[in-house]
Amino acid sequence: MELPLSRSVSSRLDVLAEAGSTNAVLRERSVDAQAWPHLSVLLTDNQTAGRGRLDRTWTAPAGASLAVSVLLRRLPSAVDARGWIPLAAGVAMADAIAEQLPEHVVAVKWPNDVLVDGRKICGILAEATHDAVIVGTGVNTAMTASDLPVPAATSFAVLGAEVDADRLLSAYLRELDTLVAALAAAGDAVSSGLHAAAGDRCATIGLEVRVSLPGDRVLVGTATALDADGRLLVRQDGIETAVSAGDVVHVRPA
Repeated sequence: MELPLSRSVSSRLDVLAEAGSTNAVLRERSVDAQAWPHLSVLLTDNQTAGRGRLDRTWTAPAGASLAVSVLLRRLPSAVDARGWIPLAAGVAMADAIAEQLPEHVVAVKWPNDVLVDGRKICGILAEATHDAVIVGTGVNTAMTASDLPVPAATSFAVLGAEVDADRLLSAYLRELDTLVAALAAAGDAVSSGLHAAAGDRCATIGLEVRVSLPGDRVLVGTATALDADGRLLVRQDGIETAVSAGDVVHVRPA
């Protein structure tokens, strides 16, 4: 992959013929901060041992998806603000996908999936490493219907579209860098505008959800908003609970 547009945005872009996990490879290489500066990118269309949240495995046929890991070194000084980085990535990727699928509804499922018409097309996993954050994304590009891991997934191919990978990646990188830079400069997501952008793109708000919480607890209610810390607010029996981590299932429209 030549990717001239993406190379013009990133500080370094390496394409691997195959990788177990692009996040894991980038973590090893990023120890050398001089060789791997802010906005370095590692990608492959053949990831064999991808990982998602809760240590879930993620696999796809060779050439059917795009696994991208981005190294962020220019981070907000406040650790709490860094919790917004996965949501920033979700907004950036949703916007990049929407550019190529203008006739479809593209949104972010809290906290880390991008949906097209309610079906997952991209997953996001952000991991802290050394003095940086690595943001990994996996985009379903050429997967056929039989390739999809679950019925609730989709791909560009299933939607009848052929992705322009260079255009997608360059748009994603540019907006991700802009959103994180604004977050770092402002110090919080509300002032930077990220809170509003994430709220506008969030498909979860307004839906009835089932949230599996730590300790085998389950919360069922209506997702009402994102709070200033990026937590999902869920109202159950008139009581609003702020969820910072959990597995969320969209039950039905509110």
